[in-house]
Amino acid sequence: MLKAAVLGATGNVGQIFVQLLEGHPWFEVTTVAASERSTGRTYGEASRWRQTTAIPEAVAPMDVVDISPKAVKDVDIIFSALPSDVAGKMEEDFAAAGYVIVSNASAHRMDPDVPMLNPEINCSHISLIEEQRRNRKWEGAIVTNPNCSTTVLTLPLKPIYDMFGIKSVVVSTMQAISGAGYPGVASLDIIDNVIPYIGGEEPKMESETQKILGTASKPADFKVSSSCHRVPTIDGHLEAVFVETKKYADPAAVAEAMENWVGEPQELKLPSAPEKPVVVTSENNRPQTRLDRMEGKGMSTVVGRIRRDSVFDGVKFIALGHNTIRGAAGCGILNAEYLKVKKFI
Repeated sequence: MLKAAVLGATGNVGQIFVQLLEGHPWFEVTTVAASERSTGRTYGEASRWRQTTAIPEAVAPMDVVDISPKAVKDVDIIFSALPSDVAGKMEEDFAAAGYVIVSNASAHRMDPDVPMLNPEINCSHISLIEEQRRNRKWEGAIVTNPNCSTTVLTLPLKPIYDMFGIKSVVVSTMQAISGAGYPGVASLDIIDNVIPYIGGEEPKMESETQKILGTASKPADFKVSSSCHRVPTIDGHLEAVFVETKKYADPAAVAEAMENWVGEPQELKLPSAPEKPVVVTSENNRPQTRLDRMEGKGMSTVVGRIRRDSVFDGVKFIALGHNTIRGAAGCGILNAEYLKVKKFI
């Protein structure tokens, strides 16, 4: 059993890491770290636990330690749920101290020598770790997962990209309030309302999608245009996707490609890998956020309403994924499982 630390453990994504790691066959949370507001208290006291399952009994009495390589000791893997403005320098300090960091933060996602893995799609980008170690002269490593909305989008794009090629993608998102963290969006702003702007989200979706679907050294050459909106659902990002393809893409063939597609995590039978990364529904009113966000234990993207588009020479569809599981902590844990199998930890 590998010992794991969670940085930013009291925040919403930190709590999801702790929740998902309970009973994990390979990783055990032995250290929880947070800001100085929480240090000196037990995790149960400091976390203000907000998840639907009970706080793990083994973690609740742990003392919260400071976020620093001096305080976080004797661990094999570190999961970072730190805010991006804190994560940049802090994650570098841990990597320089020899730790492997699996990060949910955006601070290092677009660094050319940092793998940003949605592992069914681009686990070969793990090769960047060796380049990162040479460039930065450290023995540790930083590996990131994508933005939550990018994670949902790129899973169904991959089989389209492989079979039909992609010229351009236009996506409009309807993103849950949990994506804003806690306390997130003020209730008077979001109840009975849709907010047609999420700061920084649109450029992330566009650049991250190209990096993930490209090679380790070169981003994909198709264009991505996104429009991101906050809606009053708790969990689950819903996306309307329009794809211009290089070859003619029949909707039935697209659905078959998505249904039959699996990645290396499925072939390796990694503990957190869903049986199907993309689940296709034929019902004309699905996917729905409340009904479908937990497909594959929250690790699958659900796709529906695949049809030809009358403007683009391609297809359009609806995609849904759980933003704090597949789009955050769950993807990070799947990345760590892949790192373990490939002997990086």
